Amino acid sequence: MRYHMTAFFLGYLLDLLVGDPWNIPHPIRWIGRLIDKFDHIFLDSILKIHHVRNPKRERTCGLLIVVLVVGITSVLTALILGLSYALHPFFGVFMEMILTCYILAARSLERESRKVQDALLHGTLVDARYAVSMIVGRDTGALDAAGVTRAAVETVAENTSDGVIGPLLYTCLGGPILGMTYKAINTMDSMIGYHSDRYENFGFFAAKLDDVVNFLPARLSAIFMVVAAGILGKDYSAKNAWKIYLRDRYHHKSPNSAQTESVCAGALGLRLAGDASYFGKIVKKPYIGDAMREIEPEDIRRACKLMFVTEGLTVFLCMLAMGIIVIVF
Repeated sequence: MRYHMTAFFLGYLLDLLVGDPWNIPHPIRWIGRLIDKFDHIFLDSILKIHHVRNPKRERTCGLLIVVLVVGITSVLTALILGLSYALHPFFGVFMEMILTCYILAARSLERESRKVQDALLHGTLVDARYAVSMIVGRDTGALDAAGVTRAAVETVAENTSDGVIGPLLYTCLGGPILGMTYKAINTMDSMIGYHSDRYENFGFFAAKLDDVVNFLPARLSAIFMVVAAGILGKDYSAKNAWKIYLRDRYHHKSPNSAQTESVCAGALGLRLAGDASYFGKIVKKPYIGDAMREIEPEDIRRACKLMFVTEGLTVFLCMLAMGIIVIVF
């Protein structure tokens, strides 16, 4: 547990300071390539051989992909950690720290979202649309400046849960093995868990499993974010964050996505969400929050700051819990 505590905290600090360097191999990108490979092997083969869509067959193959990706990810992570600790405990701590850093995405999320803010302030609307297209799944070609800003803030708010707090909680609970498995599930959902003609059935189990593993982390993330808004004080309202959370936390098809988004909207006094275009189709969505003021590019920085304080609070609670375990046992 002491090794795990050390690696957990150092991994958090490494992500905070460095983030994900794009010029070196990254296990999450490898997982993405594996999912993409299985996607083409299974789904394209089904369509090529049978020519007729069969929901049951597509769901069965989708379930097989979930089992394969989760199994391969967890086994390989366990092998890497096991061999590292077998060589030397310090090398094991080092590898666990690196894997923990890879699992977390706070600094990278902040870096990419701030590119959107910089484009809005110092570039063109076309630049801003391109920058936000790198971090959202919706169509961005017709967004105005407010729409681009709103999309970036929503992404930071939503990913505070499944890109930062969720991975922290699972890594605290089961080390990088559980943390990396969680990231594999989350990556599958982001790649094949869409409500589209191609993935409606094929990505069914990936989307449902993501809903299950994020159910508790999303709600804990929202509560921690309310506390973080109270810690930050100026420019943030914990009272309104709690109010909007209770009112709007289910204003999304996913049972988890609006949890932190509603808190962020309330804390900043913004109205988020609403209708959006995906793959050329308009998807009707209810609004989240109240438009107490007009959204502005600075809200992207405010959302990132709320994310970092929420993350810091979560790390403190995780370290406290692990410290109690060490003392007691």
